[in-house]
Amino acid sequence: MRKVIGIGETILDIIFRDQQPSAAVPGGSVFNGIVSLARTGVPVCFISETGNDRVGNIILKFMTDNGIPTDHVNVFPDGKSPVSLAFLNEQSDAEYIFYKDYPKQRLDVVFPRLEEDDIVMLGSYYALNPVLRDKVLELLSQAREQKAIVYYDPNFRSSHKDEAIKLAPTIIENLEYANIVRGSREDFFYMYGQTDADKIYKDKIKFYCPNFLCTAGAESIALRTGNISKNYSVEPIQAVSTIGAGDNFNAGIIFGLLTLGVRYRDLNTLDEGTWDQIIRLGMEFSREVCCSFNNSVSPEFAAAHRYRR
Repeated sequence: MRKVIGIGETILDIIFRDQQPSAAVPGGSVFNGIVSLARTGVPVCFISETGNDRVGNIILKFMTDNGIPTDHVNVFPDGKSPVSLAFLNEQSDAEYIFYKDYPKQRLDVVFPRLEEDDIVMLGSYYALNPVLRDKVLELLSQAREQKAIVYYDPNFRSSHKDEAIKLAPTIIENLEYANIVRGSREDFFYMYGQTDADKIYKDKIKFYCPNFLCTAGAESIALRTGNISKNYSVEPIQAVSTIGAGDNFNAGIIFGLLTLGVRYRDLNTLDEGTWDQIIRLGMEFSREVCCSFNNSVSPEFAAAHRYRR
């Protein structure tokens, strides 16, 4: 049975609108997508870490409530679980402040067993952090060995733009392991100072990974593969919060790969019609998450999108 393995941080997002807290929800970019997939019935594993404190307990309970095993979460005794404050503007986009206090020993966990055609999700600074690099590489090399699909979302924030040159070799290494790369125009601007999807694909991605998706918020989605170059328009919506929009676009794409039975060996020869269906699901998952303060799709949406193995 195919499964999705995510590796990333768990964090408690405290969401502010008009300077007042509106909600507190467990989050983390890969985590948000894993929660959505688990709600639809996709078998998932999540590799992460959290503190032995009240925030950590909220996150672990949230995982259990959503059918995500906690076996691969390192609960550290010293240090505190990370928290983020997310301030929403008039467009419902968030500006973040992060509070983190990790111990020296990180990710002391046993990895789940990877099998052919499983899907590994990784992204954000978590996938670049030198402190975690050995563990991330261990997972990536297992994925390559087993012929699991690697889905990489750089999710490169402005807070790291000054480190872009220093992190470039690690980003390239992740791109080499990846089978699909999905990033926002903003990510590539902070990484490379570029926003044109064709140029980003040709200059920065294609050599390492043939399958590329570039999103531009509410504007458009660019798909570039070895034999397809296509842009998709995005339906306008009145967003409550755009937190988790990209993370759930990723979840929808992965849900599409699974439900349409796309395997590792098929990826580089997918036809346009199959990509159309996969991207439509990415847009549906993303749109759903913008309609509430939740970081993942609602149980009602998940019930209408049950994963049938």
